[in-house]
Amino acid sequence: MVKDSPKPPKPSNPSVSIWAAQCGKCLKWRMISTQEEFEEIRSKFIEEPFFCNKKPNVSCDDPADIEYDSSRTWVIDKPNTPKTPNGFKRNMTLRRDYSKMDIYYVTPTGKRVRSSTELATFLQQNPEFSDLSVSDFSFTSPKVMDDTIPSSDVLANSNKKAATSNTK
Repeated sequence: MVKDSPKPPKPSNPSVSIWAAQCGKCLKWRMISTQEEFEEIRSKFIEEPFFCNKKPNVSCDDPADIEYDSSRTWVIDKPNTPKTPNGFKRNMTLRRDYSKMDIYYVTPTGKRVRSSTELATFLQQNPEFSDLSVSDFSFTSPKVMDDTIPSSDVLANSNKKAATSNTK
C-alpha cells in the first residue's frame, strides 16, 4: 500500500506575524518592530520611500533582516494605505486556501467590523468618532504572493478551481 506524503500543517494562526519594508535603494527587506510602525511607513510610502538608514544603526551595507523566499507566505500591502486611526486595530487573516487575506477592524468599543458599510454604521452610531470617516480606513486586501504559497496548497487550489470550472 502506498501512503500519500504528509501535508504540511496549515498555519495555526494564519495572520501576519512579521512586518517588513523594502529599502528603496538597496531593495533589502528590513523587519519593522510593530504593526503601528509598519502602517506609518506604508501610509506615506510614495511620498517618503523607506530606506535602510531610517532604522537606527542600519545601512544598506548590512545584510537583509529577512529574505524574500518560500519559507513563509508573503503578502504585499498597497503603498499609501491609510494608517489605522488611534484606538482601532486592523486585523488580517489569511484564508485557508491562500487565495487572499480578509481584513477587519476592531473598534475601541471591541466591536468587529468587516466592511465599509458596517464601519459607516458604527461611525454614525458613535458620535465620539465624528472626526473619522470611512476613507480613514482600508479594507483592501494585501496581495498574496503566489510564489510563496506552499506548493501542496497551490496544487490543491488549482484542482479545486479546475473541478469548479468543469461543473459549470
